[in-house]
Amino acid sequence: MSTLRDKFTLDIFSRETPWDVIGALALVGFVDGDQPWARTLHLQRVRPSASLLPPRVEPERVARSANANLAMLARGEGWTLFVRRTQQNATLIVTASDEACGQAVLDAAGKDACEPAPKPRDDIVLANFWHLAPIGPVRNRRTVKVDSWAKIRDNYPAGVAAALDSVMALTPAAFSGKLLLMHGPPGTGKTTALRAIAGSWRSWCSLELVLDPERLFGDTSYLMSLALGAGEDDDDDACGRWRLLALEDCDELIRGEAKSGTGQALSRLLNLTDGIVGQGLRVLVAITTNEALTRLHPAVTRAGRCLAEIEVGRLSPDECRRWLKRPVPVPAEGMTLAELCAHSTDLAVVRNERSEAVVGQYL
Repeated sequence: MSTLRDKFTLDIFSRETPWDVIGALALVGFVDGDQPWARTLHLQRVRPSASLLPPRVEPERVARSANANLAMLARGEGWTLFVRRTQQNATLIVTASDEACGQAVLDAAGKDACEPAPKPRDDIVLANFWHLAPIGPVRNRRTVKVDSWAKIRDNYPAGVAAALDSVMALTPAAFSGKLLLMHGPPGTGKTTALRAIAGSWRSWCSLELVLDPERLFGDTSYLMSLALGAGEDDDDDACGRWRLLALEDCDELIRGEAKSGTGQALSRLLNLTDGIVGQGLRVLVAITTNEALTRLHPAVTRAGRCLAEIEVGRLSPDECRRWLKRPVPVPAEGMTLAELCAHSTDLAVVRNERSEAVVGQYL
């Protein structure tokens, strides 16, 4: 009869890369029960010179990729350490005979390994960019520039600005739904408003930008990985943080004929916002679309579904003149923010008095 170690060894040699082999070898002691204690440590801003190993310890296995990513395996009396390093981040997994031994190894390996955290800036937020690759869901963390809501409020019609005032001030205690829907013509500033929301919510909510929303709701593994925060470098759930899934220009997903056109994708979206799947998850979904409200699926727009449903439209003729700070001919239907930027012949006014965004940056 094969033992647990036999089965585990066979699994090791069925893997494809040295990285996978090293990761599997690191768990042998945990599987056997010799090292029943385990803990994971995520590090950011790792110094290039950091060894990520305890002092005077040399790795038994090392694997490097073409882009300088690194995997290492090290062992000592009663412990095993697996290190995976990607650019400025690293993950350390230790298994040990007991907590005191394992924690001492983690503390020694991570000591002075990271650069000091940068001072918080009001004009940027940290965002996770997600896409589905052949190896599975991939997340890249980048900073996103945001304008404060006070700085850009005058770029929106009065009714839209009032609605966004309420959204900017939201906290989890005030939620009446989990879907934020912004719709309106191109160039009215929906993306810019979404970035401002992320800035206003930065203390309690993380921004998750989905680059391929049509695949997100077509692949259940991808959806649950993102919704559950798989692959996070920080313990958002443990800290009580929420996630805002931003899905831009999702016209096909939520328009009236979506049920027949996208299969179960619409149903999964609705389940994530207020169905069984969404229960217990700290997940909000923000959708921007150029479609008119009348063309959207009634299941998306029904009462109680949205924490906010905002039509971001054109500024009225009077608002356009105030924005331009001069009397100019304006169409009776008003103008979008992008049209105002294009109409202005004094771009210095746009840069210095409105925001740094110029033509083409208002979506």
